[in-house]
Amino acid sequence: MLTILGFAMIATFLVLIMMKKMSPIAALVLIPALFCVFVGKGAKLGDYVIEGVTSLAPTAAMLMFAIVYFGVMIDVGLFDPIVRGILKFCKADPMRIVVGTAILAAIVSLDGDGSTTFMITVSAMYPLYKRLKMSLVVMTGVAAMANGVMNTLPWGGPTARAATALKLDASDIFVPMIPALAVGLLAVFVLSYFLGLRERKRLGVLTLNEVLVEEKETETVLVGSGGTGSAAAKSPVATGGSGSGTDAENDTEDDAENDTEDDERFQALDPDRPTLRPRLYGFNALLTVGLLTAMIMEWLPIPVLFLLGAALALTVNFPHIPDQKARLAAHADNVLNVSGMVFAAAVFTGVLQGTGMVDHMAKWMVDVIPEGMGPHMALVTGVLSLPLTYFMSNDGFYFGVLPVLAEAGAAHGVTPLEMARASLVGQPLHMSSPLVPAVYVLVGMAKVEFGDHTRFVVKWAALTCLIILAAGMLFGII
Repeated sequence: MLTILGFAMIATFLVLIMMKKMSPIAALVLIPALFCVFVGKGAKLGDYVIEGVTSLAPTAAMLMFAIVYFGVMIDVGLFDPIVRGILKFCKADPMRIVVGTAILAAIVSLDGDGSTTFMITVSAMYPLYKRLKMSLVVMTGVAAMANGVMNTLPWGGPTARAATALKLDASDIFVPMIPALAVGLLAVFVLSYFLGLRERKRLGVLTLNEVLVEEKETETVLVGSGGTGSAAAKSPVATGGSGSGTDAENDTEDDAENDTEDDERFQALDPDRPTLRPRLYGFNALLTVGLLTAMIMEWLPIPVLFLLGAALALTVNFPHIPDQKARLAAHADNVLNVSGMVFAAAVFTGVLQGTGMVDHMAKWMVDVIPEGMGPHMALVTGVLSLPLTYFMSNDGFYFGVLPVLAEAGAAHGVTPLEMARASLVGQPLHMSSPLVPAVYVLVGMAKVEFGDHTRFVVKWAALTCLIILAAGMLFGII
């Protein structure tokens, strides 16, 4: 019964948000609460929620101060050269911009943190998508898939969890997987190329000069500066293409065109905004590099690092208290939206784990595996990693399910290393799971509906996962 209710709860949540019948926050809270009552454990709902909130509180704190930190860096112009450089490289070509999004997300993912990757990628690429009226859901989908492949880095999380769960060395798991993961990353780049071609066909191509002229003519608005211009209304419309994208893409475009707050938040190319701090560019760059280095080296917990970084960035760049308050107020909406989503997700995960639904779902998945598939448990694990890492947290999969699968594989001569490598296959899809806090940073900053993002990315992310699995088998890694 718990197995059926668990799958029903997840299916209900996904259907409601994809059909836009409920907001993600409301669905994350109300649906698990309702199913908790169905299970007959409504009296323990409070305990489950508190346990879930406690486990995700550090993540919420990290996201809050990380958003403030990178928001301030956007305000002071740290990413302006990146945006201009990418614009010159892309030459206002939608195809190049989509490929550039994938490359940028993959590079930034080297820090091992998805939230940071999404904040930097969206901050740099958002103005380009807005100016050219490109589909924002393409940006979020490509960034999520690129980060999902790179999330398998030993310091990214999944590899370390697999190594811990099976008592293996992380390098023994990861290094042999590099060829298969490289194929997966290449698949993301190729997919980005074709998605970019589709955007080019729909929009056409502008020259760089046309975009720069439009930049000068457009009234730009600083984050929280009180301006009145709306760049969305004056975004250049490319000629030459009239094709149509998916419904999700069209819906996202309509939302983006009607939401002038987008332009107020990401006018990174406006050379006249008063928050620019060109004299402090070196300091801000060193502070950011130092922050990311400290995060990779694990000198301090990530929430503490971003808390200190945000405080230092505000103090140095905006020494006057009214200016600091203005910066905090400018980013308050995004902070509240993302942190609220994380705490709402804590209700969902708390009920799933507290009621035992996750355990029963995992056991059922293992039990339905035919006996004849025993010698092919690595393949089975790779396939199962797609739905299981999407419907549950990495902790639940790697510490709860993988050891059981590994035992079944060992009985048929499948080594734990093969099982561990196969378990990494589902990460490109996992990064768009509603249980991953970082995805709410991605869709929140890009102003994309989570349901639109899900409809667009699931099929492509699943295909990327299967390509990695096929490459692993072809190379004899899995």
